[in-house]
Order: sequence, then structure tokens, then C-alpha cells
Amino acid sequence: WLNFAPDHLDWHGSLVNYQRAKAAILERTTGFCLYRREEPISRTLIEQADVHEGCRAIGTTVSVPALGEVGVVDGVIVDRAFEEDRRERAVELATVADIAGGVTEAGPVVANALTAVALARTCGVEATAIQQGLRTWQPQPHRMVMVARTASLVFVDDSKATNTHAAAASLAASDRVVWIAGGLAKGASFDEIVTAHRDRLVGAVVLGEDRELVVAALRRHAPDVPVIDADKPDNSPMDLMRHTVRSAAELAQRAASQGPVTVLLAPACASMDRFRDYHERGELFCAAVAELI
Repeated sequence: WLNFAPDHLDWHGSLVNYQRAKAAILERTTGFCLYRREEPISRTLIEQADVHEGCRAIGTTVSVPALGEVGVVDGVIVDRAFEEDRRERAVELATVADIAGGVTEAGPVVANALTAVALARTCGVEATAIQQGLRTWQPQPHRMVMVARTASLVFVDDSKATNTHAAAASLAASDRVVWIAGGLAKGASFDEIVTAHRDRLVGAVVLGEDRELVVAALRRHAPDVPVIDADKPDNSPMDLMRHTVRSAAELAQRAASQGPVTVLLAPACASMDRFRDYHERGELFCAAVAELI
């Protein structure tokens, strides 16, 4: 269980129902339950789950691991969960620098890598194989991938960020951002994400059916951030994305005199209102950026 945040509320009806549905996956687990220390609700639900006798809870953390965790010490990924003498020492598995892929920011990627490392360790995979796997890994498309860079702008595709929790991780990766957001909100609120990251925002471009929810949150919590409504539902998906990217680039160029700006597609929403899926949304973003650059 890697995280829990409001999502799919249009389907589940409430956050409580959504939590119950996710918690059900833990029932009758026989071997290991993995959780992130930075997501305390996950550990709590694992402790409450009806698992088989002997099932172990294994934590991961992007900081120094406690006993029973996999974590990071001075840039080294270490295991304090699976070795017999784990109370006395930590086993070095790889380094953060081993993680390949050209991603834009270490935090979320390292967190995901630690979970993969812990999962591999549950299967007895040796440290040398884990290191090789991290070195050869490549990110899947549309997951915090830098698609272009100019002297002052960086364009990042995180179309897979279909909820506010994922989008918040993307926003946290950059200091100054023009945020492309909107789509199908699935019952989510945007107040928390805007409040948490308003100091990073130098502009926002909105699109999609529920874009006004994003605009309303920006007006409440970041009224000085310039916002462009780029939505043109009668246009083709490519024309819509082309207009969106150009609008975002214009805002970014205005702000670039104060320092580099990231144009970030992290919509915090599902895509099916204007695009076939998040993959098409990301592909068209990349194509529109390529045209612009």
C-alpha cells in the first residue's frame, strides 16, 4: 500500500468507502505487506488488517530507515528489514545515483524505487541484481518525464498524475511552475494542493470539464497567480493541447526573467472528457511541445 488520498469519490461515494475498498486488499495476506513511512495511514490499516499469522509489515522511507525498513542513508539505499542481523547493521543495496531514466526529480522516483527494492527483497533478490535493475530501469511514458528544455524553460510530462496526490508530488519537484491542470475531477477538491504549492506557481493553464474547480481554488488561495482558460471542447484533441501548451509557454516566458520555469502537465484529473486516455493526453503534450520548440 503506497499511498492514500481522495480519489474516485464519484464511484465510491465517500472517502470512508474508498478507504474500506482499498483496505480490503490487505485481508488474508500471507507473506509481506509493504507500506511507506511517509504515509502513516497505510501502516495503521496494515496493523488493523486480518492477515495470516507470520505476515510481516515492511516499511520504506526516503530517509534513514528504522528496524524493519528499507531506506536511504547519505545517498545509499540500505536494507534493515530482510537480513538476519538487521538489528546490528544495514545492508547496502545500491545508491540513489544508480536510478536511471532521465526523470526530473528524485523524491517520488526514489520512493517508488524503494518499494520496488523492498518487493524484490521479499523474493530473495540479491543486492547486485537490484543495483543492475535500478541502473537499467527506464520510466514509463507520461510519468514525470522531461520532454524538452530551453535556456529558461523546462517542459515536463506527468499526464499520469490523474489525482491531486500525484500532481502534488510533481509540483513539489520544481521551484517555479506553470501548472497545466484540469479534466475530470472524480469528486476531488483542489484547495489543499493549491494551498500547499501556491508559492511555486507563476501561472496556471486549465482545461477540461471540471476546470472551474481548479480555477475556484486558485482564486481562493492564490489570487495573484495568472490563469488562462485554454479549454476548447469543440476542437480536436491535438488543437486543444496545442493551444494549451502555447498558453502555458507564454505565461512561462513572462516569468522567466526571474529564473527558470517548469511547464508542468500534471492535471490532477482524469482525461476522458477531452482525450482518449492519459496516454493520448501525454503524447499530444509532447507533440505540441515539439512543435513549439
